[in-house]
Amino acid sequence: MHILLTGANGYIGMRLLPVLVEAGHEVTCVVRDRKRFKPSEDLLSKVHIIEFDFLKPENAIQHFKDKKYDAAYYLIHSLGDTTTTLKEYEIRSAGCFVLVAHLTQVRQLIYLGGISNDQSLSRHLLARREVRDVLTNSGIPYTILEAGIIVGSGSISFEIIRDLSEKLPIMIVPSWLNSRCQPIAIRNVINYLSGCLDNSKAINRTFEIGGPDVLTYKQMLLEFAKVRGYKRYIITCPFISPNISAHWLNVMTSANFTIARQLVQSMRNDVVCKEFSILDVIPQNLISYREAIEMAFLKIEQNMVVSSWKDAAASSLTHLDVQQYIEVPVNGCFKDRKWIEIAKDNTDEVAQRFFGIGGDQGWYYADALWRIRGSIDKLMGGVGLVRGRRSKVDVQPGDALDFWRVLLADHQHHRLLLFAEMKLPGEAWLEFSIVQNENRCLLKQTATFRPRGVWGRIYWYLMLPFHYFIFRNMLLRIAGK
Repeated sequence: MHILLTGANGYIGMRLLPVLVEAGHEVTCVVRDRKRFKPSEDLLSKVHIIEFDFLKPENAIQHFKDKKYDAAYYLIHSLGDTTTTLKEYEIRSAGCFVLVAHLTQVRQLIYLGGISNDQSLSRHLLARREVRDVLTNSGIPYTILEAGIIVGSGSISFEIIRDLSEKLPIMIVPSWLNSRCQPIAIRNVINYLSGCLDNSKAINRTFEIGGPDVLTYKQMLLEFAKVRGYKRYIITCPFISPNISAHWLNVMTSANFTIARQLVQSMRNDVVCKEFSILDVIPQNLISYREAIEMAFLKIEQNMVVSSWKDAAASSLTHLDVQQYIEVPVNGCFKDRKWIEIAKDNTDEVAQRFFGIGGDQGWYYADALWRIRGSIDKLMGGVGLVRGRRSKVDVQPGDALDFWRVLLADHQHHRLLLFAEMKLPGEAWLEFSIVQNENRCLLKQTATFRPRGVWGRIYWYLMLPFHYFIFRNMLLRIAGK
């Protein structure tokens, strides 16, 4: 099928895109700014891109004339717009999408909105319902999915909950944090979005989608803290206004004030499914809130294609280059990046050095300090350095390497990714790679640390002096300098 994917560079779009491509569909991505659309090189070569703003319907014919699509996803959301313009922008954008769908003879519209079955809806949820009405009245067959909070690393709701849980041992919160929500894991959302495509049972229907748990926002914060190993105390206060709450979220989390105000107003509504017919149309195992948090904090973040194929033993990744989809986390992390230029004809020799790191070979610099760190880890109940390496000359994903675990050993692309299994107040990754273009060839070394609470941040800053001279000299010696 030829699919039109709007909002392709958004949180949902970036996770849905590789799933559609891997399924064999021809996908055209619509983005407002091509420069901000950055999928992997392998994936980028398999899609078409149209730069278009759905708030400017007068340009629709110019961009979509003589084009034809079988289905179109509408994943555009104006959450960042002010409350005075939110409804206007949402309706204009949705109307333009319908215009494009008619121009290109689309046979199915698919929209992901928000659950809006409560009374006295916020402006944000009312605007989402207005979009639903525009699409259902378009005369084109449609499938509407309505969700509450989507749980996955990188989503705005997830990151706000994470910021609050990690930074504040004691929280004084509005009483409407006792409103109920039915959070759903990002993997379940992607399965629904892909499963309703060209599905006759899903045509001209609106489904509410949610996970197996119905929780208050207060319970979600406490459960998140529990999973991460924090003890938190939450006190509700009925006198905190929405504006004060929005300012508080703006200061304490990654959300700006406009987004925080939209979310705060919506949190006064219950967002709970009242019908579950989607499970008859697209059956799947629903992931609990706790499991969804744990999945978001897996040792390695993977694109939805890789994570879904990983769960299927009989699958194969013949269409996409797997190594491009394995990345360390970005949000809430400290990074120590170092690089050095090397000769292009020396890449194999340099790569052989970092693929041979650890075990009897050692760590190329300050081995005594590495052994001391291993002894400390052993005293704390960790694995220490006693595991060594499986082989002096070979390294494969899944191998133990001293107190690290090999997550990726890509010899073809010269990339090694390790995850720390030592006792730490957080999670750590160490990556070596060689990148080159026409003019330069660089050996890159990146240490990433995702702290757990205050002690994790203190640990990172205490280790910075050691990182400076240990990692710097380790890089020099791997480069042969």
